[in-house]
Amino acid sequence: MPVIRALSNVAKQALLAPACGCQPLTVAIRNISFSPRQVTSGSDASFHSVSFSETDHPKVLITGGLGQLGVGLAKLLRKRFGKNNVILSDIRKPPSNVFHSGPFIYSDILDYKNLREIVVNNRITWLVHYSALLSAVGEANVALARAVNITGLHNILDIAAEHGLRLFVPSTIGAFGPTSPRNPTPDLCVQRPRTIYGVSKVHAELMGEYYHHRYGLDFRCLRYPGIISADSQPGGGTTDYAVQIFHDAVKTGKFECNLKPDTRLPMMYIDDCLRATLEVMEAPVESLSMRTYNINALSFTPEELANEVQKQLPDLQVTYEIDSVRQAIADSWPMNFDDSNARNDWGWKHDYDLPELVQTMLNFIGSDSRIAQAN
Repeated sequence: MPVIRALSNVAKQALLAPACGCQPLTVAIRNISFSPRQVTSGSDASFHSVSFSETDHPKVLITGGLGQLGVGLAKLLRKRFGKNNVILSDIRKPPSNVFHSGPFIYSDILDYKNLREIVVNNRITWLVHYSALLSAVGEANVALARAVNITGLHNILDIAAEHGLRLFVPSTIGAFGPTSPRNPTPDLCVQRPRTIYGVSKVHAELMGEYYHHRYGLDFRCLRYPGIISADSQPGGGTTDYAVQIFHDAVKTGKFECNLKPDTRLPMMYIDDCLRATLEVMEAPVESLSMRTYNINALSFTPEELANEVQKQLPDLQVTYEIDSVRQAIADSWPMNFDDSNARNDWGWKHDYDLPELVQTMLNFIGSDSRIAQAN
């Protein structure tokens, strides 16, 4: 113990004190590293970082687990690692099918103590942080978006660093702005977003990379394009028109789009997105040349998507009622992603093109409704 204390004191003196006045924290198993939060009690001091062995299954916690991606990722990870090794969490009451599909726990990312207890009590080794307010919703409530997307992230980073977790935080096309190259947008370029959602995601990218270099945190991040899924209703994102069109086509045969017909944005089917997330989390550390990657699959406009849907449902009526807020957001985003680094470093490759995506979505949503009649 005297040796450990001496080494800790030397390391503490070598580090700059954080602006918040917190002291460096933990002696890790592999080397001396520190989390920016201070241990506050004797019982806390007995906690040790968990070393994840590649031969063991990880124990995964997913925050914001009831959103568009959380439930799907939990299903994928449970198939791979076992039902009880993946814990979904959220602040909302889960539907019965989700509650009975595997472990679920209440977790508020703004409650640091609660989060820490969950990680320690469940011996978490991977943390997937999906909790966030999306673009259009965030613009309607900037204060809440700032709290959830930034303060919540700080709690996640501190806990992940303290306990030696492998941390995944998604980023987005919204992390770029009108001064970024748009077609294509590379991994590294000017990022000056004009939404609180985009600003918070740039903040997450930079903070994750900082924690990686400062504390050795195994931080991994993918910039998602617009994600298209039949499993959940649209959640307030600018790209959600590409999900809404399928629901409206099946239910009413009429769709009103809130973006201009020629607005080109990068998109991806959810199965590709979830697989990419698993692949980057499993990628060997030595294969990663960076900590934040673009991933891409498709790039299309509302008009091109509508034309493809009308090949299956010729009676679909499409009109355009432009939402100025969402249009301004879309006009500041990339039209196409350059994801060559992800493809070269860890072998990323998408499966779904536009016709296959449309057919899959219509089959899923309208298997016993309008699509069945059309066929």
